[in-house]
Amino acid sequence: MSYSRLWTATIVLALTLVPVAPGAQQAGVNGTATQTNAQALRQFSGAPIDVDYQTANLRTVLRQLSEIGGINLVIDPSVPTAASVDLKLTQVPWDQVMDVILKTSGLTSQIDGVVLRVMTMEARTAELEAATRQKLASQQAPDLDTARIRLNYSPAAGVKALLEDARLVSERGTVEVDERTNILIIKDLPANIAEIRQLVTELDRPEPQVEIEARIVQTNRDTARALGVQWGFNGRVSPELGNTTDLAFPNSGSLSGRVTEQGLVQQAPNDPRATALDATGTGVNLAVPGATSAIGLSMGAVNGAFNLDIALSALQREGTLDIISAPKVTTQNNRMAEILQGFEIPIQVVANNTVTVTYRDAALRLEVTPQITAADTVVMQIVLENGFPDFSRAVNGNPSINTQRAATQVQVPDGVTTVIGGIEQSRETTANDRTPGVSRIPLLGWLFKREQETSESQELMVFITPRIIR
Repeated sequence: MSYSRLWTATIVLALTLVPVAPGAQQAGVNGTATQTNAQALRQFSGAPIDVDYQTANLRTVLRQLSEIGGINLVIDPSVPTAASVDLKLTQVPWDQVMDVILKTSGLTSQIDGVVLRVMTMEARTAELEAATRQKLASQQAPDLDTARIRLNYSPAAGVKALLEDARLVSERGTVEVDERTNILIIKDLPANIAEIRQLVTELDRPEPQVEIEARIVQTNRDTARALGVQWGFNGRVSPELGNTTDLAFPNSGSLSGRVTEQGLVQQAPNDPRATALDATGTGVNLAVPGATSAIGLSMGAVNGAFNLDIALSALQREGTLDIISAPKVTTQNNRMAEILQGFEIPIQVVANNTVTVTYRDAALRLEVTPQITAADTVVMQIVLENGFPDFSRAVNGNPSINTQRAATQVQVPDGVTTVIGGIEQSRETTANDRTPGVSRIPLLGWLFKREQETSESQELMVFITPRIIR
């Protein structure tokens, strides 16, 4: 029998299921899940044979099969001497026949070099447990060594937790920490101490730092254009003017414009002989609010019987406001950093006749946690918040907080600027004030209306630039 055939037979037989004690390692035999997968994929390569055993001795059958396969066989004393085999198979590979016999007899096999050992599962389990106890005893036998390892960059308490979680210290070993000097005091087997020293050397290294610069650019633009008109008239018949009606009643009278909601408006020029009521001449008061200049036209009769006054006002406004905030913070790799600039606003809360003052932040806050990758890029978890008080929307004297906030995670190359957020708002307003009816008259309608157009736009951009400091 050739050695290649011998190895094929022994490898196939070694796939027989063997119970493994907890925590023990089995040489040549995989775990239960692995054996189940191997069982499904097993290919028997032995020569097909016919067998017919009727109450045949188990040990004798195993010897016959070893001679057919040409393998070295050792039968453990745990195999019962009186055990028998009853089976009949036709044209079945001889190694599969042996596998079936081992399974039906509650036996397992173990390869030691070129020798195949057959034993009961209980004997194999006891053998593995004894090997485990022997290994533990060998670990406890030597004297423990003591090592003192000073850490320069890593906290000793964190490294201690890592060693204990990774179970790099034996059952007899201990790890203590001197926080004042950041020293690890390890007492363990020499082999374990050597492995721990190598791990600590790899961990205790200086980490590069990252400088994070954020720029918040806020731009406000507004334009306004308005055109308005004011005009009024005053016509009178009066004995002082010599143009009475020649009637007893009405002998005198006046016709003029009135603006009742804003009180009496003096409209020049006016006849000094007119009464206060006669001098009220504004009929259309659609002036532009806030206008500081206007064009006026006044006309009147020689005797003051009729007066006409017109004022055209216009306003055009353009405004631009740019606000730039540039917070900057430096931190170590994988360490969160926060920078805050602003002030706290006291908020009064009244409850059960008790006044309580609380404070709310109205500030620029940057919170970032960088992680440097092997490709010289920086993965950042960023929380950026910009808040400022808005007294125009105060409630009970307490201003509201206008907040702009962005929270994201980005990956940026070293020294490259990226935009992590942007908000653009625009508003356009058109207002027309007019006198009903007459404002629809072509050409003359502009004397009875006021037009206002307002355009506002706001844009907020947030830029982030990471720089690795090695």
